[in-house]
Amino acid sequence: MQLSFLTPLFDRRGPWATVYFDPAQNDESGAKRRELSVREACRTLEVEGADAATVRAVRDTLMDIGPAEDPSGRVVFAAGGEVVLSHRLSRPPQRLIAGWAPLPRLTPLLELSSQDPVCLVAYIDRTGADFERRGAAGPQDAGQVEGRQHPVHRTATADWSERHFQLKVENTWEQNAAEIAGALNTAYEESGADLVVLVGDPRERAAVHERLPEAVRQVTTETEHGARAAGSSSPALEEAVEEARRQHNRRRIEQALDRFRAGRVGVPDKPTDAVEGVPALVEAVREHRVETLLIRPDGADLARETWIGADPDQVAVRRTEARTLGESEPLPVRADDALLRAAAVTAADVLIVPPPDGDGDGTDVPTGGLGALLRWTYEPAPA
Repeated sequence: MQLSFLTPLFDRRGPWATVYFDPAQNDESGAKRRELSVREACRTLEVEGADAATVRAVRDTLMDIGPAEDPSGRVVFAAGGEVVLSHRLSRPPQRLIAGWAPLPRLTPLLELSSQDPVCLVAYIDRTGADFERRGAAGPQDAGQVEGRQHPVHRTATADWSERHFQLKVENTWEQNAAEIAGALNTAYEESGADLVVLVGDPRERAAVHERLPEAVRQVTTETEHGARAAGSSSPALEEAVEEARRQHNRRRIEQALDRFRAGRVGVPDKPTDAVEGVPALVEAVREHRVETLLIRPDGADLARETWIGADPDQVAVRRTEARTLGESEPLPVRADDALLRAAAVTAADVLIVPPPDGDGDGTDVPTGGLGALLRWTYEPAPA
Protein backbone atom coordinates (compact mmCIF):
# COMPACT_ATOMS: atom_id res chain seq x y z
CA MET A 1 0.00 0.00 0.00
CA GLN A 2 1.23 3.46 -0.92
CA LEU A 3 0.56 6.10 1.74
CA SER A 4 0.59 9.23 -0.42
CA PHE A 5 -3.07 9.87 0.43
CA LEU A 6 -1.97 10.46 4.04
CA THR A 7 0.29 13.40 3.10
CA PRO A 8 -2.10 16.01 4.63
CA LEU A 9 -1.48 14.43 8.03
CA PHE A 10 2.23 15.20 7.90
CA ASP A 11 2.07 18.79 6.69
CA ARG A 12 1.39 19.99 10.21
CA ARG A 13 2.38 19.17 13.76
CA GLY A 14 -0.01 17.54 16.19
CA PRO A 15 -1.17 16.47 18.60
CA TRP A 16 -3.75 14.44 16.71
CA ALA A 17 -7.16 13.03 17.46
CA THR A 18 -7.74 9.67 15.78
CA VAL A 19 -11.08 7.84 15.81
CA TYR A 20 -11.98 4.59 14.04
CA PHE A 21 -15.76 4.59 13.92
CA ASP A 22 -18.37 1.96 13.00
CA PRO A 23 -21.77 3.55 12.21
CA ALA A 24 -23.65 0.36 13.17
CA GLN A 25 -26.99 -0.58 11.59
CA ASN A 26 -29.42 1.72 9.82
CA ASP A 27 -32.29 1.36 12.29
CA GLU A 28 -33.47 2.94 15.52
CA SER A 29 -31.24 0.84 17.75
CA GLY A 30 -28.32 1.47 15.41
CA ALA A 31 -28.86 5.22 15.66
CA LYS A 32 -28.78 4.99 19.45
CA ARG A 33 -25.57 2.94 19.39
CA ARG A 34 -23.98 5.48 17.03
CA GLU A 35 -24.83 8.31 19.40
CA LEU A 36 -23.35 6.42 22.35
CA SER A 37 -20.20 5.60 20.34
CA VAL A 38 -19.74 9.26 19.42
CA ARG A 39 -20.05 10.25 23.08
CA GLU A 40 -17.55 7.58 24.12
CA ALA A 41 -15.03 8.65 21.46
CA CYS A 42 -15.28 12.31 22.42
CA ARG A 43 -15.04 11.51 26.13
CA THR A 44 -11.88 9.49 25.49
CA LEU A 45 -10.33 12.39 23.56
CA GLU A 46 -11.20 14.83 26.35
CA VAL A 47 -9.72 12.58 29.04
CA GLU A 48 -6.50 12.24 27.03
CA GLY A 49 -6.16 16.02 26.74
CA ALA A 50 -7.68 16.99 23.40
CA ASP A 51 -8.73 20.63 23.06
CA ALA A 52 -12.41 21.50 22.92
CA ALA A 53 -12.33 22.76 19.31
CA THR A 54 -10.83 19.53 18.00
CA VAL A 55 -13.27 17.39 19.99
CA ARG A 56 -16.14 19.43 18.59
CA ALA A 57 -14.88 19.00 15.01
CA VAL A 58 -14.60 15.25 15.53
CA ARG A 59 -18.08 15.05 17.06
CA ASP A 60 -19.67 16.91 14.15
CA THR A 61 -17.95 14.66 11.60
CA LEU A 62 -18.85 11.43 13.42
CA MET A 63 -22.49 12.44 13.68
CA ASP A 64 -22.62 12.75 9.88
CA ILE A 65 -21.29 9.23 9.29
CA GLY A 66 -24.07 6.76 8.55
CA PRO A 67 -24.31 3.09 7.52
CA ALA A 68 -25.90 3.88 4.15
CA GLU A 69 -22.90 5.85 2.86
CA ASP A 70 -20.19 4.18 4.95
CA PRO A 71 -21.30 0.65 5.84
CA SER A 72 -17.86 -0.32 7.15
CA GLY A 73 -17.19 2.97 8.90
CA ARG A 74 -14.54 5.65 8.68
CA VAL A 75 -11.39 6.83 10.37
CA VAL A 76 -11.21 10.52 11.29
CA PHE A 77 -7.97 12.44 11.86
CA ALA A 78 -8.25 15.90 13.44
CA ALA A 79 -5.86 18.54 14.78
CA GLY A 80 -6.00 22.23 15.58
CA GLY A 81 -9.76 22.34 15.73
CA GLU A 82 -10.49 20.78 12.33
CA VAL A 83 -10.82 17.38 10.69
CA VAL A 84 -7.85 17.08 8.35
CA LEU A 85 -8.70 13.71 6.80
CA SER A 86 -11.66 11.31 6.87
CA HIS A 87 -11.12 7.99 5.11
CA ARG A 88 -13.58 5.20 4.32
CA LEU A 89 -12.77 1.76 5.74
CA SER A 90 -13.13 -1.55 3.92
CA ARG A 91 -13.94 -3.48 7.09
CA PRO A 92 -15.60 -2.20 10.26
CA PRO A 93 -13.40 -1.96 13.37
CA GLN A 94 -14.13 -4.62 15.95
CA ARG A 95 -14.18 -1.96 18.64
CA LEU A 96 -14.10 1.80 18.92
CA ILE A 97 -10.52 3.10 18.63
CA ALA A 98 -9.98 6.66 19.81
CA GLY A 99 -6.85 8.45 20.93
CA TRP A 100 -5.00 11.74 21.33
CA ALA A 101 -1.28 11.55 20.55
CA PRO A 102 1.59 13.44 18.89
CA LEU A 103 1.10 11.41 15.68
CA PRO A 104 -1.99 9.97 13.96
CA ARG A 105 -2.72 6.32 14.82
CA LEU A 106 -2.19 4.61 11.47
CA THR A 107 -1.70 0.85 11.78
CA PRO A 108 -5.42 0.09 12.26
CA LEU A 109 -6.07 1.97 9.00
CA LEU A 110 -3.80 -0.45 7.15
CA GLU A 111 -5.61 -3.40 8.68
CA LEU A 112 -9.10 -2.05 8.01
CA SER A 113 -8.46 -0.64 4.55
CA SER A 114 -8.34 -2.95 1.60
CA GLN A 115 -4.81 -4.03 0.80
CA ASP A 116 -6.06 -5.67 -2.38
CA PRO A 117 -4.12 -4.38 -5.37
CA VAL A 118 -5.48 -1.95 -7.92
CA CYS A 119 -6.72 -3.88 -10.93
CA LEU A 120 -7.14 -2.70 -14.53
CA VAL A 121 -9.92 -4.64 -16.25
CA ALA A 122 -9.79 -4.62 -20.07
CA TYR A 123 -13.05 -5.48 -21.86
CA ILE A 124 -11.90 -6.55 -25.33
CA ASP A 125 -13.57 -7.30 -28.62
CA ARG A 126 -12.34 -7.35 -32.22
CA THR A 127 -12.74 -3.61 -32.73
CA GLY A 128 -11.39 -2.15 -29.48
CA ALA A 129 -11.46 -2.22 -25.70
CA ASP A 130 -12.84 -0.41 -22.66
CA PHE A 131 -10.63 -0.06 -19.58
CA GLU A 132 -11.87 0.05 -15.99
CA ARG A 133 -9.82 0.70 -12.87
CA ARG A 134 -10.84 -1.33 -9.80
CA GLY A 135 -9.56 -0.04 -6.48
CA ALA A 136 -10.69 1.03 -3.01
CA ALA A 137 -12.82 3.84 -4.51
CA GLY A 138 -14.80 1.37 -6.64
CA PRO A 139 -14.91 0.96 -10.43
CA GLN A 140 -13.64 3.97 -12.41
CA ASP A 141 -13.44 4.60 -16.14
CA ALA A 142 -9.85 4.33 -17.34
CA GLY A 143 -10.33 5.06 -21.03
CA GLN A 144 -10.95 3.12 -24.20
CA VAL A 145 -9.46 2.43 -27.63
CA GLU A 146 -11.12 1.83 -30.98
CA GLY A 147 -9.33 0.04 -33.80
CA ARG A 148 -10.34 -0.51 -37.40
CA GLN A 149 -14.01 -1.36 -37.77
CA HIS A 150 -13.88 -3.19 -41.15
CA PRO A 151 -13.38 -5.92 -42.08
CA VAL A 152 -13.57 -7.84 -38.78
CA HIS A 153 -15.88 -10.77 -39.61
CA ARG A 154 -15.09 -13.87 -41.62
CA THR A 155 -17.44 -15.04 -44.35
CA ALA A 156 -19.03 -18.47 -44.24
CA THR A 157 -17.98 -19.46 -47.75
CA ALA A 158 -14.86 -21.46 -48.53
CA ASP A 159 -14.67 -20.17 -52.09
CA TRP A 160 -11.12 -19.38 -53.24
CA SER A 161 -12.26 -15.90 -54.28
CA GLU A 162 -12.83 -15.08 -50.62
CA ARG A 163 -9.25 -15.87 -49.53
CA HIS A 164 -8.06 -12.29 -50.09
CA PHE A 165 -10.92 -10.98 -47.96
CA GLN A 166 -10.18 -13.50 -45.21
CA LEU A 167 -6.56 -12.35 -45.13
CA LYS A 168 -7.71 -8.77 -44.76
CA VAL A 169 -9.86 -9.83 -41.80
CA GLU A 170 -6.85 -11.53 -40.20
CA ASN A 171 -4.76 -8.41 -40.75
CA THR A 172 -7.45 -6.22 -39.19
CA TRP A 173 -7.61 -8.46 -36.11
CA GLU A 174 -3.83 -8.37 -35.71
CA GLN A 175 -3.66 -4.61 -36.14
CA ASN A 176 -6.46 -4.04 -33.65
CA ALA A 177 -4.87 -6.43 -31.13
CA ALA A 178 -1.58 -4.52 -31.38
CA GLU A 179 -3.36 -1.18 -30.99
CA ILE A 180 -5.34 -2.45 -27.99
CA ALA A 181 -2.17 -3.80 -26.37
CA GLY A 182 -0.45 -0.43 -26.79
CA ALA A 183 -3.37 1.47 -25.32
CA LEU A 184 -3.66 -1.06 -22.48
CA ASN A 185 -0.01 -0.59 -21.61
CA THR A 186 -0.52 3.18 -21.44
CA ALA A 187 -3.66 2.80 -19.30
CA TYR A 188 -1.79 0.41 -17.00
CA GLU A 189 0.98 2.95 -16.41
CA GLU A 190 -1.35 5.93 -15.99
CA SER A 191 -3.80 4.16 -13.67
CA GLY A 192 -1.17 2.95 -11.20
CA ALA A 193 -2.60 -0.55 -11.46
CA ASP A 194 -0.86 -3.56 -9.96
CA LEU A 195 -2.40 -6.18 -12.25
CA VAL A 196 -4.49 -6.54 -15.40
CA VAL A 197 -7.49 -8.79 -16.10
CA LEU A 198 -8.47 -9.42 -19.72
CA VAL A 199 -12.17 -9.98 -20.46
CA GLY A 200 -13.53 -11.10 -23.84
CA ASP A 201 -13.44 -13.86 -26.45
CA PRO A 202 -10.52 -16.33 -25.91
CA ARG A 203 -8.91 -15.55 -29.26
CA GLU A 204 -9.11 -11.79 -28.74
CA ARG A 205 -7.75 -12.04 -25.20
CA ALA A 206 -4.83 -14.19 -26.31
CA ALA A 207 -4.00 -11.88 -29.24
CA VAL A 208 -3.76 -8.87 -26.92
CA HIS A 209 -2.02 -10.78 -24.14
CA GLU A 210 0.86 -11.92 -26.32
CA ARG A 211 1.46 -8.38 -27.63
CA LEU A 212 1.81 -6.76 -24.19
CA PRO A 213 5.25 -5.72 -22.92
CA GLU A 214 6.88 -8.41 -20.80
CA ALA A 215 6.51 -6.47 -17.54
CA VAL A 216 2.76 -6.07 -18.07
CA ARG A 217 2.32 -9.62 -19.36
CA GLN A 218 3.73 -10.96 -16.09
CA VAL A 219 0.94 -9.32 -14.08
CA THR A 220 -1.87 -10.06 -16.55
CA THR A 221 -4.47 -12.79 -16.21
CA GLU A 222 -7.54 -13.72 -18.26
CA THR A 223 -11.08 -14.71 -17.38
CA GLU A 224 -13.65 -16.54 -19.47
CA HIS A 225 -16.50 -14.61 -17.85
CA GLY A 226 -17.96 -11.41 -19.29
CA ALA A 227 -17.50 -9.47 -22.50
CA ARG A 228 -17.26 -5.92 -23.82
CA ALA A 229 -20.92 -5.69 -24.75
CA ALA A 230 -23.21 -3.73 -22.45
CA GLY A 231 -25.01 -5.89 -19.91
CA SER A 232 -22.48 -8.71 -20.03
CA SER A 233 -21.29 -8.22 -16.46
CA SER A 234 -22.14 -11.04 -14.04
CA PRO A 235 -21.43 -12.23 -10.50
CA ALA A 236 -18.99 -14.75 -11.99
CA LEU A 237 -17.00 -11.94 -13.61
CA GLU A 238 -16.94 -9.94 -10.37
CA GLU A 239 -15.72 -12.97 -8.44
CA ALA A 240 -13.05 -13.67 -11.09
CA VAL A 241 -11.71 -10.12 -10.79
CA GLU A 242 -11.68 -10.26 -6.99
CA GLU A 243 -9.97 -13.64 -7.01
CA ALA A 244 -7.29 -12.28 -9.34
CA ARG A 245 -6.69 -9.43 -6.89
CA ARG A 246 -6.49 -11.82 -3.92
CA GLN A 247 -4.05 -14.13 -5.68
CA HIS A 248 -1.88 -11.21 -6.75
CA ASN A 249 -1.75 -9.94 -3.17
CA ARG A 250 -0.88 -13.38 -1.79
CA ARG A 251 1.94 -13.73 -4.30
CA ARG A 252 3.20 -10.26 -3.45
CA ILE A 253 3.32 -11.05 0.27
CA GLU A 254 5.02 -14.39 -0.36
CA GLN A 255 7.62 -12.79 -2.63
CA ALA A 256 8.29 -10.01 -0.13
CA LEU A 257 8.73 -12.47 2.73
CA ASP A 258 10.99 -14.70 0.63
CA ARG A 259 13.15 -11.69 -0.18
CA PHE A 260 13.06 -10.60 3.45
CA ARG A 261 14.16 -14.00 4.77
CA ALA A 262 16.95 -14.20 2.23
CA GLY A 263 18.05 -10.64 2.90
CA ARG A 264 18.21 -10.86 6.67
CA VAL A 265 20.05 -14.18 6.79
CA GLY A 266 23.70 -13.70 6.02
CA VAL A 267 27.21 -13.62 7.33
CA PRO A 268 27.66 -11.14 10.20
CA ASP A 269 29.07 -7.76 9.16
CA LYS A 270 28.25 -8.48 5.51
CA PRO A 271 25.84 -6.50 3.28
CA THR A 272 22.14 -7.13 3.80
CA ASP A 273 18.96 -6.30 1.87
CA ALA A 274 16.55 -6.42 4.81
CA VAL A 275 16.42 -5.32 8.44
CA GLU A 276 14.13 -5.97 11.39
CA GLY A 277 13.72 -4.66 14.88
CA VAL A 278 13.19 -1.07 15.98
CA PRO A 279 16.85 0.10 16.24
CA ALA A 280 17.73 -1.10 12.73
CA LEU A 281 14.52 0.30 11.25
CA VAL A 282 15.02 3.67 12.90
CA GLU A 283 18.46 3.90 11.31
CA ALA A 284 17.06 2.87 7.92
CA VAL A 285 14.23 5.44 7.88
CA ARG A 286 16.59 8.20 8.93
CA GLU A 287 18.69 7.42 5.86
CA HIS A 288 15.61 7.00 3.59
CA ARG A 289 16.64 3.43 2.79
CA VAL A 290 13.26 1.75 3.33
CA GLU A 291 11.70 0.47 0.11
CA THR A 292 8.91 -1.60 1.73
CA LEU A 293 7.94 -1.44 5.39
CA LEU A 294 6.62 -4.78 6.68
CA ILE A 295 4.15 -4.70 9.56
CA ARG A 296 2.66 -7.68 11.34
CA PRO A 297 -0.12 -6.14 13.47
CA ASP A 298 0.25 -8.64 16.32
CA GLY A 299 3.95 -7.85 16.79
CA ALA A 300 5.18 -6.69 20.20
CA ASP A 301 7.48 -3.99 18.80
CA LEU A 302 4.68 -1.91 17.27
CA ALA A 303 3.92 -0.27 20.61
CA ARG A 304 7.57 0.18 21.59
CA GLU A 305 8.42 3.75 22.56
CA THR A 306 10.43 5.84 20.12
CA TRP A 307 11.20 9.55 20.02
CA ILE A 308 10.48 11.94 17.18
CA GLY A 309 11.13 15.50 16.10
CA ALA A 310 9.27 17.77 13.73
CA ASP A 311 10.81 16.21 10.61
CA PRO A 312 9.72 12.67 9.64
CA ASP A 313 13.30 11.40 9.54
CA GLN A 314 13.96 12.64 13.07
CA VAL A 315 13.32 9.28 14.72
CA ALA A 316 15.33 7.82 17.57
CA VAL A 317 15.22 4.96 20.03
CA ARG A 318 16.23 7.19 22.96
CA ARG A 319 15.37 10.78 23.85
CA THR A 320 19.00 11.85 24.06
CA GLU A 321 19.61 10.43 20.59
CA ALA A 322 16.69 12.47 19.21
CA ARG A 323 18.25 15.63 20.59
CA THR A 324 21.46 14.94 18.72
CA LEU A 325 19.37 14.94 15.53
CA GLY A 326 18.51 18.59 16.11
CA GLU A 327 15.21 18.33 17.98
CA SER A 328 15.32 20.17 21.30
CA GLU A 329 11.93 18.88 22.49
CA PRO A 330 11.47 15.33 21.16
CA LEU A 331 8.15 13.56 21.75
CA PRO A 332 7.52 9.92 22.70
CA VAL A 333 5.37 7.94 20.23
CA ARG A 334 4.64 4.39 19.20
CA ALA A 335 7.26 2.86 16.91
CA ASP A 336 4.76 1.90 14.21
CA ASP A 337 3.36 5.45 14.00
CA ALA A 338 6.83 6.97 13.71
CA LEU A 339 7.92 4.48 11.04
CA LEU A 340 4.71 4.88 9.04
CA ARG A 341 5.11 8.65 9.00
CA ALA A 342 8.65 8.28 7.70
CA ALA A 343 7.55 5.69 5.12
CA ALA A 344 4.77 7.93 3.83
CA VAL A 345 6.93 10.99 3.19
CA THR A 346 9.71 8.97 1.53
CA ALA A 347 7.28 7.19 -0.85
CA ALA A 348 8.02 3.79 0.67
CA ASP A 349 5.52 1.00 0.22
CA VAL A 350 3.85 -0.64 3.23
CA LEU A 351 2.81 -4.27 3.41
CA ILE A 352 0.68 -5.84 6.12
CA VAL A 353 1.99 -9.32 6.91
CA PRO A 354 -0.60 -11.76 8.26
CA PRO A 355 0.31 -13.68 11.41
CA PRO A 356 1.56 -17.24 10.86
CA ASP A 357 -1.25 -19.77 10.45
CA GLY A 358 -1.48 -23.28 11.75
CA ASP A 359 0.10 -24.68 8.60
CA GLY A 360 3.21 -22.54 8.82
CA ASP A 361 6.36 -22.98 10.82
CA GLY A 362 5.28 -20.36 13.37
CA THR A 363 8.33 -18.22 12.63
CA ASP A 364 8.12 -14.70 14.00
CA VAL A 365 8.59 -12.85 10.67
CA PRO A 366 9.54 -10.09 10.95
CA THR A 367 10.84 -10.29 14.50
CA GLY A 368 8.70 -8.14 16.76
CA GLY A 369 6.32 -7.42 13.90
CA LEU A 370 8.42 -4.73 12.18
CA GLY A 371 10.83 -5.17 9.29
CA ALA A 372 11.83 -3.62 5.98
CA LEU A 373 13.16 -4.37 2.55
CA LEU A 374 15.83 -1.84 1.65
CA ARG A 375 16.26 0.34 -1.40
CA TRP A 376 19.92 -0.50 -1.60
CA THR A 377 22.25 -2.98 0.01
CA TYR A 378 23.31 -1.95 3.48
CA GLU A 379 26.88 -2.52 4.57
CA PRO A 380 27.24 -2.38 8.34
CA ALA A 381 29.90 -0.06 9.72
CA PRO A 382 33.04 -1.86 10.95
CA ALA A 383 33.08 -2.57 14.63
